[in-house]
Amino acid sequence: MMALILDILAGSLILLGGAFCLVAAAGVVRMPDVFVRMHASTKAGTLGVGLIGLGACIHVAAGGFVAKALLIIAFMILTAPVGAHLLGRAAFRSKTAVWDGTEFDPDIEKFSQPLDSSQSAQSQPEQGPKP
Repeated sequence: MMALILDILAGSLILLGGAFCLVAAAGVVRMPDVFVRMHASTKAGTLGVGLIGLGACIHVAAGGFVAKALLIIAFMILTAPVGAHLLGRAAFRSKTAVWDGTEFDPDIEKFSQPLDSSQSAQSQPEQGPKP
């Protein structure tokens, strides 16, 4: 009886994870610009892979397999946001076209260009009195 419950739970987690991965794929195809696509792919994709990994852990339940699956889940949770941030930053700095419905912060322009040497010297406090 317990094996049947675990199989149902594992199957449900794997199906739910597959559904989240499908939603992530649909978001990448259907969303209007790189920033929204990136959001759809990282949020739903990471959750989908995590659920599939948990379902596989429950189904197989062997020590070595569970450890590897949990490492894969941890790797996805740690690297997907970092990768998305770097892609978004690169898209923003290269002034990639955005969707017409995007609202902008009026102060964002001061962050769009890297500081040159004169600005960085002005922004640092002095190191004490000069002799």
